[in-house]
Amino acid sequence: MEAGKRVVLFQVPAAPLGMPIAFEGHYYARNHEELVPLNIEKIERIRIQEPRRDWSKTIIKEATFADLAPEAIAKARELFKNKNPHLSSLVDEWDDEKFLNKAKVTINSKITNTTILLLGRPESVHFISPAVSKISWILKDVNGVELDYEHFTSPLILSIDKVYSKIRNLRYRYMQEGSLFPDEVYKYDPYVIREALNNCIAHQDYSLGGKINVVEKEDDSLIFTNLGSFLPVRVENVIKSDTPSEFYRNRFLADAMVNLNMIDTIGSGIRKMFITQKNKFFPLPDYDLENNQVSVTITGKVLDMNYARKLAEIPDLSLGTIVLLDKVQKKKPITADEAKLLREQNLIEGKRPNLYVSSEIAEVTGQKLDYMKRRGIDDDYCKKMILDYLGKFNTASRVDFDELLLDKLHDDLSKEQKKSKIKNILQSLKSDGKIEITEGRAWKLKH
Repeated sequence: MEAGKRVVLFQVPAAPLGMPIAFEGHYYARNHEELVPLNIEKIERIRIQEPRRDWSKTIIKEATFADLAPEAIAKARELFKNKNPHLSSLVDEWDDEKFLNKAKVTINSKITNTTILLLGRPESVHFISPAVSKISWILKDVNGVELDYEHFTSPLILSIDKVYSKIRNLRYRYMQEGSLFPDEVYKYDPYVIREALNNCIAHQDYSLGGKINVVEKEDDSLIFTNLGSFLPVRVENVIKSDTPSEFYRNRFLADAMVNLNMIDTIGSGIRKMFITQKNKFFPLPDYDLENNQVSVTITGKVLDMNYARKLAEIPDLSLGTIVLLDKVQKKKPITADEAKLLREQNLIEGKRPNLYVSSEIAEVTGQKLDYMKRRGIDDDYCKKMILDYLGKFNTASRVDFDELLLDKLHDDLSKEQKKSKIKNILQSLKSDGKIEITEGRAWKLKH
């Protein structure tokens, strides 16, 4: 320090947990020596840095074992023995207090929020207020009109079976077009229903005070929703990694459900749901992660018999590739890099956002006619139709050509795009000296 010089010290306080800090309305991060925009994944990682208080682990001092349902504890014993058959004889010797400690549903014989959720009597749910222990099953018709409903509360370990029994899981019969088809399957695989519902219970953000919904629609679909952001950020991250999540909103609850054989212990439940749907030739699960909730739709039928069944059985396609193709089939957007990946395998054609399955896959799946219809007639054939039309009728207006060609062009093109294509074809024929336009703005052959 030099004499007579002023020294200025800056102290930058640490950012609060769970709250990204903005500068003039924008979020930034450091990438080596550069300042770059903070991407959404890092924002989500900051948001889940909330003080690591696990709501599900909170001890309820006023609650006792008398607030638990005996039949729920009996069910928990059964599931625990299924998970740990080597402990079966010991489990029968343990009293309820010791068993629930061993299963890690209680902490040192103290009742937790998890205990009340899974095993509490219906009248004990006031202990967890303002959190809600409720699952609503709602039946809707194809127009979204509510036909029936029922609400279920603690003990959720028993309510799962009650919700499952409400779902009309009829058998789906395939059209017999080959030996690869099974005779019939259930519309909704029992594993998929239970995995989706148990995931809602395990990952619900109970601090938001909302309930879990299971909406059954008469168009053969089930929609499961729970409140709270999806901590892995993207479903593709889960499918790709196929490993347990690094973060759990309700770690104690999730661990208890694993111990009771209610959810998967190695984090592969979502991936198994995708594979199960794929093996039935049904659409893959659809995840909607908007509005601070997780919504997953399970479809219980084949959308396209010739496409979905055979496409899912191409042996050299990875699940990740099938996920992308499923998006293309459903007209969902994919990124430029994802489109490039599919294009390099000759799986898709067209330009984003109007992508469609390529002829190579169409040939494999018996969709040649549908593919040709979707692709539409090519430019050379359009030119031939225009010339033949003028050869027969001498002149034609632009409206005449629109009526001739619009419904024959690529199905994925908008009406404006189709009209622009026809205009370009006419200009090309004019440049080639094959047609010309009269003073009355009509087209004719050039002689």
